[in-house]
Amino acid sequence: MTEFRPFRALRYDVDRFDLGRVLVPPYDVISPADRMRLWDLDPHCAIRLELTREVSDEADTNYAGVRETLERWIDEKVLLRDPRPAFYGLRTHFIAPDGSSCCREGIFGLLRLEDYASGSVSPHERTMAGPKADRLKMMEATGANLSSVFLLYEDRDDRLPGLLAPGFETAVVADATDEAGVHHTLARLDAPETVDAVARFFSERPLVIADGHHRYETALEFRNRRRRAQPDAGPEAPFEFLLVYCANAWAEGSLLLPIHRLVREVDAPSEAEWCERLPGWEFQSIPVSGVDAIPALLARHLSPLVGRHAFAADDGSGVLRIFSREAAGEELSVRAIHRDVIEGVFGIDEADVRAGALAYPKDALQTARDLRAGAGRVALYLNPLRPDDVFRVTAMGDVLPQKSTFFAPKLPTGLVFRSFEEGP
Repeated sequence: MTEFRPFRALRYDVDRFDLGRVLVPPYDVISPADRMRLWDLDPHCAIRLELTREVSDEADTNYAGVRETLERWIDEKVLLRDPRPAFYGLRTHFIAPDGSSCCREGIFGLLRLEDYASGSVSPHERTMAGPKADRLKMMEATGANLSSVFLLYEDRDDRLPGLLAPGFETAVVADATDEAGVHHTLARLDAPETVDAVARFFSERPLVIADGHHRYETALEFRNRRRRAQPDAGPEAPFEFLLVYCANAWAEGSLLLPIHRLVREVDAPSEAEWCERLPGWEFQSIPVSGVDAIPALLARHLSPLVGRHAFAADDGSGVLRIFSREAAGEELSVRAIHRDVIEGVFGIDEADVRAGALAYPKDALQTARDLRAGAGRVALYLNPLRPDDVFRVTAMGDVLPQKSTFFAPKLPTGLVFRSFEEGP
């Protein structure tokens, strides 16, 4: 059973601060250059609650400075605590890679932490020790959830927006456009009947982590440590809960985008070598009139093959080769491509991958440009996974291959914060 609760959020005073100016991307996608730029952009930018200004300072910091900043911002009313527990609906308007206008609706709340074995929350990728140790230092220093874990749920009828609609009509508390041009509308949902309906809605739904695996597992470790230190704290202790954002994986605005592969050093095969090394794969050659035409060609020739194992190969020669074959059972296309193509055609094994033989770009057009600028020898464009693929694999206790899918748009930090001091 999934336990999802309202909470008293800490939020920027939007009457005093331009929210669009202080929102930042998730900490783990901010480059070193952007880190310094955002730090200097505004003295109240949310990056000051997430990262040190210099990357080199991370190893030695205990994040006591972040704790001091958080306390000062609360004292100075930069951040205001809402008067009563609520869920927070979020409408995110953005432009998809194909140029279409999209809207994703989701909701912030507190989730009772459960070990993966319970089945209520499942990961889709493996984690590394380093980032978890860093985030644990942050959580221990601040006693707060300063960014949200992004979770997906299954609702093929897309019923949650009906529960959120009244809040967007009468209780919008923030409205902002971030640096990426993504527009966010936040609504507070605290009517008792809405709170009860939302809690019931999630009680029967398992969740899959989209972004924030390290933060979720850090929260589990923090919980376990606090349980040992405070054995009488009980199930209502603040550390038993985590700030999360949930969105419907099947809704139109929930984009699961592909992550492509750029082969850095291995030369492109000839057409004869492609055929020899990929027996059983069908292929067609599509002339490329210019690099800007590649996204449209992929939409026309690769996207319709989503039910098959399929990819497009681009060596910059003016020809796009589209390969496909029938899917074998429920095997993921990305797994077949790594076995048959990355290993079978290019001879790149896991050790080579760990050594940097591949790049993992997210944008097809930028990948094509990088290839032609000399960043690699061959680009492999993939189709996205489907929500069914993600939920089927995680329901079996498995994880997806590395860099399988990109959940877009990313959830910014700064819309809501949660301090442990007020309880769950």
